[in-house]
Amino acid sequence: MIEILLLVLVLTMVGMHRRTSARVSELEKEVQAVKVELSRRQVAPAEASDQALLEAVIGTDAAAEPEAATAAPDAMAEMPAIVETVEEPTLAEADAGRRKESLESYLGARWPVWVGGVALAFGGIFLVRYSIEAGLLGPAARLTLACLFGLVLITGGEILRRRAMPQMSERFNNAMVPGALTAAGAVTLLGATFAAHAIYDFIGPATAFLLLGLISFGTIALSLLHGQALAGLGLLASLLTPALVSTEEPNANALFGFLALTWLAVSAASRIREWTVAPMLANIGMGLWVTLYVIGVEPFDPLPPALAMIVTIAGTGFFWPGNAYALADDGRPGWWGLLRRPPLKVILSLSLMTVLPALAMLAVPAAPTADMLFASGAVIAALAAVGASHVYAPWAAINAAAGAVLAVAGTALTWLDFYAPTPIAGQETPIKTFTPEIAVSLLLGGVFTLLGFAFLRRFRREREFSMLWAFLMPAVPVTLATISFLNFGNLGRDWTHGLYGLALGLVLLAGTEWLSRRTDDAPDAMDWPANLLVAGSFAGFALALHTLTNGITTTIGVALLGFAYVLAMRVKTWPALPWMMAAAILIVFGRIAWEPTLIGPSSLGTTPFFNALLPGYGIPTLLAIVTAWMLKDSPDVRIRNVMQALASLAALITVAVLVRHAMNGGVLDSRTPTLGEQSIYTLVTVGFSGVLMMLDFKSPSPVFRWGSMLAGVVATLNVLSLHVFALNPFFSGENTGPWPFFNLLFLGYLLPALAYGIVAYQARDRRPQPYVAMLAVAGAILGFLWATLSVRRFWQGENIADWKGFLAGETYTYSVVWLLIGVLLLVLGSRLDAKSLRLASAALVLTAVAKVFLIDMSNLEGILRALSFIGLGAVLIGIGLFYQRILVKKTDHPADNGEKTA
Repeated sequence: MIEILLLVLVLTMVGMHRRTSARVSELEKEVQAVKVELSRRQVAPAEASDQALLEAVIGTDAAAEPEAATAAPDAMAEMPAIVETVEEPTLAEADAGRRKESLESYLGARWPVWVGGVALAFGGIFLVRYSIEAGLLGPAARLTLACLFGLVLITGGEILRRRAMPQMSERFNNAMVPGALTAAGAVTLLGATFAAHAIYDFIGPATAFLLLGLISFGTIALSLLHGQALAGLGLLASLLTPALVSTEEPNANALFGFLALTWLAVSAASRIREWTVAPMLANIGMGLWVTLYVIGVEPFDPLPPALAMIVTIAGTGFFWPGNAYALADDGRPGWWGLLRRPPLKVILSLSLMTVLPALAMLAVPAAPTADMLFASGAVIAALAAVGASHVYAPWAAINAAAGAVLAVAGTALTWLDFYAPTPIAGQETPIKTFTPEIAVSLLLGGVFTLLGFAFLRRFRREREFSMLWAFLMPAVPVTLATISFLNFGNLGRDWTHGLYGLALGLVLLAGTEWLSRRTDDAPDAMDWPANLLVAGSFAGFALALHTLTNGITTTIGVALLGFAYVLAMRVKTWPALPWMMAAAILIVFGRIAWEPTLIGPSSLGTTPFFNALLPGYGIPTLLAIVTAWMLKDSPDVRIRNVMQALASLAALITVAVLVRHAMNGGVLDSRTPTLGEQSIYTLVTVGFSGVLMMLDFKSPSPVFRWGSMLAGVVATLNVLSLHVFALNPFFSGENTGPWPFFNLLFLGYLLPALAYGIVAYQARDRRPQPYVAMLAVAGAILGFLWATLSVRRFWQGENIADWKGFLAGETYTYSVVWLLIGVLLLVLGSRLDAKSLRLASAALVLTAVAKVFLIDMSNLEGILRALSFIGLGAVLIGIGLFYQRILVKKTDHPADNGEKTA
């Protein structure tokens, strides 16, 4: 057992020495470059004094080795003579020398030491093994010799470090011989102590724990002299000590007290020497120990690990002050620079390895207690405090915020699993409100708000970091309060969460005013932080509305709240104010998507238009329209366009919902609409497109322009999919009604065709040609379907389903009507000089020709067949003559050769 342990520790020591060796190699190269530069300057001009050369040499040597300044006077007197014999090397020779030195350092000095250290360890292991097999020495003697051997190695390392043998230390300086010997000695002492406890049972757990801890701390202290690798070895030994020494009655206080002292020792040594790897490993080790304890011990005491984590967080804030990592003078490194601020390894490892145990406390198999909730919240709050008090700790703030949200959400899920009441037959299920969960959620959110103010007060010139905290200080409390309200609060009316949201909104508004009055001190830090606080105050007030009201009252209240921020523009110039109305309308849309009736299906009346939907949809829509009108002259084009789009969309949704309610007898559900209802939607959408287009003509706006075309495209897609196929009475079998003209076909086809025609006519020369052609073709298709289906209704009656077949007179009538429509489109296209209508006419005539030759010839008989062909021929000749007349006119007026489209 002891042999395996020693082997593992030796290999670990060798691996950790590699990083420090690389750093020493870089220092060696720099010293060599200084020496080369010194040699190049030795051939000085004749007028240069020997005294200046002597000072240069002495200064350079002193920079390379501080102890050279205390050299013997005799050696200093001989330096001018030495300087005269130095020849100036070329750059190529200097580079070759550096490469040769680097290769020699690796192959001649470093590898022998590393291999020698491993050989020493194996030699000691084999010697102990031989003594055991041969029975030469007893256990006590073997342990005593092992301890003496370890002390000799440590003493030898210290002697070499003090340069008692200057030739050897100079030759093998880069190989870290003193550190290697010290590490080997520490491993030997640790192995001997563990063997005395675990193998021979010479000492008890308490004594073994104490001795292992002292050896580990001594190793960490010696690392100040021998480098970071030795500190890593001492840290590893300290982290393994509690696992190596087992006891039947484990003490959590002793365990985490020892780990906290270890962490403090490593961090203090790292801060003195400005190491970052060792404290990163210390943070990881502490976090893993706490996580293993929380998961492995049942039940566990949350106080000792929480205190250990708080000591870790507080120690990091104390050992790594901000002035050690000052930023550039401009203070604007950008977001990438913010997230990479040193010491990145220390802060990132700290934030991750404190959030993980805090979440583990709430994810244990057993039900969480109030102590666990408060312990987890205290750790996260301490991490957030570090993120608010140091300019180099953005990751602490980010991970603390994420940890807070995950902790509260995890608590809610655990509450659902362990505290969900079991229903009892004949009894109502009681609603439980757990004060600890609510208290932790609201207090933790309040901590983030206070820390945000503290950060903005001290570091308002940190632009990106100020923006981050201005976002976190409202976002975290609102999120935590929302989760708490939905899981632990009273969904009817909750005064606790309501007053919390109201107070949060007022505090953030006051903070916005405070920032606005201090803009002279930090003009760059004001804009985004102040605007984010405005948005946060709106979120707080919206939370209060949702917790104190419900249904249609909440929907209208959110819209009024957004409009109040718009009215506040008369007294404040905060750019975020009008955007709150946009946020309010989006929230209204979300509530509509969640519950379209706003008050519940059972409470919604059946009176068309004059019901709860009119104020529930109409008031937010009216406020959105008024806001868009108020912002028509706003210099901020973005909010002006956004509000115009939202107001237009709200108006369309309002009309569509009221129509659906009226057409379905007061029922709003997901049933497939009828052709009559869909026709209303199509008319509304096409009319909406026309209204936006007219608004764009009067007040040009990209929202009106693109919104009108988008509405036209949506309406056309509905026509092609629903009017032509899905809801067509020919396929669906829907009754068309008893009236001869004002029936379902009139509402479903003729009126939309006229609407398309009007919009296409208004869009001529004002919209792209493909869009105008699309509108014209859609209108032509609807008109064609109206005429065709009207013919079928004339012959078949109110029901025109396809299963009824076709009559001979009906077939002939189709040909006549199609040809008449084709002629009508040709005349209309000629008068309007619309090429698209003439092309539609040609397509329709070709369809009629195909029908006559393919269908009428086989299905019609007698006079109807003859009349069909006679009529077709007459129409085609007339069309040909008409086109000849058009071409003659265009030839007589070549200047008017351009064509318009409709």
